[in-house]
Amino acid sequence: MVSIVRMKNGENPASIAEADRRSIATFLERVWSEDGLAERTLEAYRRDLEALARWLAARRCDLHAATREQISAYHGAQRGAVRSMARRQSAFRRYYAFVARDEPGFVDPTLLIERPKMPRSLPKALAEREIEGLLQAPDLGTPLGLRDRAMLELMYASGLRVSELVELPLAALNTRQGVLRVTGKGGKDRLVPVGELALEHIGTYLAAARPALARGRQPAALFLSNRGEGMSRQMFWTLVKRHALQAGIHAKRISPHVLRHSFATHLLNHGADLRALQMLLGHSSLSTTQIYTLVAKEGLKRLHAQHHPRG
Repeated sequence: MVSIVRMKNGENPASIAEADRRSIATFLERVWSEDGLAERTLEAYRRDLEALARWLAARRCDLHAATREQISAYHGAQRGAVRSMARRQSAFRRYYAFVARDEPGFVDPTLLIERPKMPRSLPKALAEREIEGLLQAPDLGTPLGLRDRAMLELMYASGLRVSELVELPLAALNTRQGVLRVTGKGGKDRLVPVGELALEHIGTYLAAARPALARGRQPAALFLSNRGEGMSRQMFWTLVKRHALQAGIHAKRISPHVLRHSFATHLLNHGADLRALQMLLGHSSLSTTQIYTLVAKEGLKRLHAQHHPRG
């Protein structure tokens, strides 16, 4: 974590108030430990917050005392794409929410700043043959390989969020009925069906791998690390990346969330009902689910262009 908060060559640490540098470092440590953000994201947050701190210092102000008008003026003084502005705003919003959480009565200066309108980007999904290769990548001759295969199968079969997957307790699984009780965003529970193949691999993991990983203890988590504890999102991200490389998936940006996107896209491609998909994904609004219809349409367009004689 030290590498994330150190100053870059050519920057002048004296131009930032010592209190601001300490506050930024504390914030980065906190979001790293609580949210598991990628190092690249943390570095972007550090860079954006330190740039704002230097801009404020030149106006004899610090981060803690910044007003909405000053932060808006800073945004107006910067140049760049909409995504750069959105990234800056995200860093500032998270930072000031962190300050407000630790200091009762603090007024967040970013609350009333309008968010930039982002171009709509479609979720990335793997092709079905790529999913098949990814699922077959783990080595089923080892306990960790059995665990990885069960996790990948379950995530693709049920469309879980990464946090939902790694936080699943053993008690959430009903193998007789073939369903999971999942606690999603906002603490809302939903029942999610588990496919037969996923149940088969989970059963093998429970019988042949989990007892060895548990080391005689009774941990609550369904999926365990090699230390016999529940897994983190970062651990699952790492194993997805590793197995994707083994499966020859290099061209696409792979992440655990791609499995959720693939689950939704493939269901729609095979005729699933949009409202049923909404319930499976745990979306509170149907409009969030509807973006997958655009993904499915784009896939059909590519298929037509590739195979139709006049495509």
